[in-house]
Amino acid sequence: MFLKFSVSICFLFVTCFTYSQEGIAVYSDYLSDNYYLIHPSMAGAANCAKVRLTSRKQWFSQDDAPAMQTLSFNGKIGDKSGAGIILFNDKNGYHSQKGVKLTYAYHLMFSRDEVDLNQLSFGISAGLIQSQLDETTFLLSGDYDPIVNGNIVQKDSYVNFDIGASYNFLDFYVHATVKNAVETRREIYTEYESDNLRKYLVSGGYVFGNKKGILWEPSVLLQLVEQTKEKTVDLNLKAYKNMDFGSVWGGLSYRRSLDGAQYETNSGVASQKLQYITPILGVNYKNFMFAYTYSNVTGPVKFDNGGFHQITLGIDLFCKKEKYNCNCPAIN
Repeated sequence: MFLKFSVSICFLFVTCFTYSQEGIAVYSDYLSDNYYLIHPSMAGAANCAKVRLTSRKQWFSQDDAPAMQTLSFNGKIGDKSGAGIILFNDKNGYHSQKGVKLTYAYHLMFSRDEVDLNQLSFGISAGLIQSQLDETTFLLSGDYDPIVNGNIVQKDSYVNFDIGASYNFLDFYVHATVKNAVETRREIYTEYESDNLRKYLVSGGYVFGNKKGILWEPSVLLQLVEQTKEKTVDLNLKAYKNMDFGSVWGGLSYRRSLDGAQYETNSGVASQKLQYITPILGVNYKNFMFAYTYSNVTGPVKFDNGGFHQITLGIDLFCKKEKYNCNCPAIN
């Protein structure tokens, strides 16, 4: 009984931040030069159009473990506008969701020339998402359950919206995004269905160092789910080294929940908060990018000892010849 309870608590820790909102969950993949994935205002903000393909797999030793793939493209339209598209597929056991997001962003440049970065951006994404619940194996034993509809695959589609703003000034940046800004409902879990949860994201960072040496980028990401009051914070540090062929970079991200859950031990009741550590390795070769991240959950209660693996592949297109005169890897 205690083992089952412990596993349930751990599974809640790991999955509550994955599926507390509809659409694309917020992992650490935004640190792989992929801020557009979580901030719509970054569509077309850089001086290159960006294609990014990610594949994430959790717990290789477990059947039907969570897995997600995303494919995104964003770039400039004229001098002041940007656009993007994201396709994603997310699966966790019997539940899965597929979707597409379309983004428009508007960029205001306050600098007097084209090499000084002083840009304020606004963006909005509209997403069409289909949720699916596979019940085909729920009643193989023939037992009756009033909340199971039978050997069917339930589906429901709905629309949601993300809105946000970004400010990039030389080596400094800050982003704010409201995900699932308009409340929607899906009718796939009948009376047990919950509202589409609104989530607030605020992130910022600063890049310093010598371009001929090593650039350092500390950053932070705060998340808040409005209805459940779940709060998390990411503390990140990345380092870049410019090379003749491009650059190599790496970093470390630490995510911690500001909320916790209690669980039973042999000596009484203990409390644990979600926390995991993610090392990141990446390389930019000419216009191509490759990154690998590995997230490991820490704490006494864990589903298993395996981690979360993610690979990101990217290519930059239609780049401007003249870069901004700043330490700004996400823009240059």
